[in-house]
Amino acid sequence: MGLLIDAAVGEPPASAHPVASFGTAMATLEGHTYRDSVTAGAVHLSGGLVLACLAAVGSRHLLGATASTAGAVALCSAGRMLDREALAVAARLEAGDLDGARTRVAGLVGRDTTALGAGEVARATIESVAENHVDAVVATMVWAALGGAAGAWVHRAVNTLDAMVGHRNDRYLHFGRVPARVDDAINYLPARLAALSVVLVRPTRAGRIVRSVKSGAGDHPSPNGGVIEAAFAAALGVTLGGTNVYGGTVENRGTLGFGPAPDAGDIRRAVGLRRRSTLTALVLLASAEVAWTATRR
Repeated sequence: MGLLIDAAVGEPPASAHPVASFGTAMATLEGHTYRDSVTAGAVHLSGGLVLACLAAVGSRHLLGATASTAGAVALCSAGRMLDREALAVAARLEAGDLDGARTRVAGLVGRDTTALGAGEVARATIESVAENHVDAVVATMVWAALGGAAGAWVHRAVNTLDAMVGHRNDRYLHFGRVPARVDDAINYLPARLAALSVVLVRPTRAGRIVRSVKSGAGDHPSPNGGVIEAAFAAALGVTLGGTNVYGGTVENRGTLGFGPAPDAGDIRRAVGLRRRSTLTALVLLASAEVAWTATRR
């Protein structure tokens, strides 16, 4: 139900979005918790988890278990927004508006985009679609299935904190370590479920997808991002990965997949793949829940 709400309505404006409010609250809290230490980062994460649990308990008290879980999934998912932004980049590339495409993709990725060529813009967009397919869709489904509204809100809190402080720079190298590692841990299963769903959507490319994951995912700095990006690359028949620049620092992520560099048409295909993969992952989760329920009778 929550995924249907997200698909039909999308996200509320930032001024009314609880995830945006959470980010604002955590930025304020950081002013009090920040120290250049791993322990301080763990304390900061704990504060975020308390807020997430309070949100879950409050919504369950007001709405009941089913409605609060559906609402949490709708608010914690971002599939509609992700598709909209990716397709907007594709439209600008197709119109020959490279500057506009660079500007639009900058809202999806953290890398420097000002000097990207059309192929690099397409690559950045597809990589964002793949990684956020896990972070903002499949993981929400998994943790809502496991823990109801609390599972969805806790996952979103951890993922948001990872995006805020989980950076390998001078300020956050130590402070952001625990949020980053916890985010890696809670997205481990969702990333592999998402990759499996990609295989099921594109069974004729199953062998290529498996080879792509085995050969390239380990070179990616994220243990989860590499898996799903490698799966998307092989399923689409393109090459992802390569060199990115973050704040002037060059990072080589290796090569993912087998094929030519992607273009605007491949962005559109990636969006379609993400949607079909979501439905497949949902069926897998529902089947697992039915089987689990049957074993307890």
